[in-house]
Amino acid sequence: MNTVSSLSHTDASSSRKRQRQKNRRSFLNHWQLYTLLIVPVLYVLVFSYVPMYGIQIAFKQYNFNDGIWHSPWVGTKWFKMFFSSPQFMRLLGNTLGISIYSLFASFIPPIILAIALNEMRCAPFKKTVQMVSYIPHFLSTVVICGILQQVLSLNGMVNNVLSNIGIDRIQFLGKPELFKHLYVWSGVWQNVGYNSIIYIAALAGISPELHEAAKVDGANIWQRIWNVDIPGILPTAVIMLIMRSGHILSVGFEKVFLLQNPLNMRTSDVISTYVYRLGMVNMEYSFSTAVGLFQSVISLALMCVVNGISRRVSETSLW
Repeated sequence: MNTVSSLSHTDASSSRKRQRQKNRRSFLNHWQLYTLLIVPVLYVLVFSYVPMYGIQIAFKQYNFNDGIWHSPWVGTKWFKMFFSSPQFMRLLGNTLGISIYSLFASFIPPIILAIALNEMRCAPFKKTVQMVSYIPHFLSTVVICGILQQVLSLNGMVNNVLSNIGIDRIQFLGKPELFKHLYVWSGVWQNVGYNSIIYIAALAGISPELHEAAKVDGANIWQRIWNVDIPGILPTAVIMLIMRSGHILSVGFEKVFLLQNPLNMRTSDVISTYVYRLGMVNMEYSFSTAVGLFQSVISLALMCVVNGISRRVSETSLW
């Protein structure tokens, strides 16, 4: 019995030694690839993990004199204050409303564009459509908001057209009920081309033999799209939906802040702009950190829930 145990231990040690030697050879053979990893790993460490040290501010009465480590501990005081504040339901409702609206509005157009581009046979026209649809994504948020403010102002192009056809001018950015639509559909226009790239790549991975077989069976173009293309990109679409669900409470700060004004504040004020006012304007660092931490934790929980549902329903998931 002791002999068998000794032999097993020896085999295990030899196996580990061979594995270490194999890993060492692999590293030496591909050291250039491992070197390329240094920059992204450092980026993640510096900008994603090191700042987690400051999360403890959310549970303390932070002040400059004592610093983060020596500031007095207050527990969940700031979370309770936020949950009981009159702004909580308004901020949560605005954030969820804009984010969910944006999630569903921006989900289908990139798929439609990708399928349309995939079916185009005129190469020059296809490249032109791709270029025109990709360009808005590379414009800065400041430029996009400036265009919206100029086009939708009282003396802008849209109101001039409405006035010429006998319709009263509309103060688009001053009407709270229009803010969500302007925010969401301007975002769809800006990102639809860029977001379609991943679906175009997924369509390129579908075997041409499936389309040939469908043609032999007499399927027209719409039937091939429905029965070949859409099932082929469905796993990719599910993964994209899961990733987007993790940002449901993370409505982009820059665009909301630039389009925000006192007239539309009722529907445009979201958690990110509230955190900015608390932390940068009012200098309430502990309170703003607590609100930001709440936002991040809920976003992570939502992504985990959606990922679990997807794994059970469609067997497609991130993990």
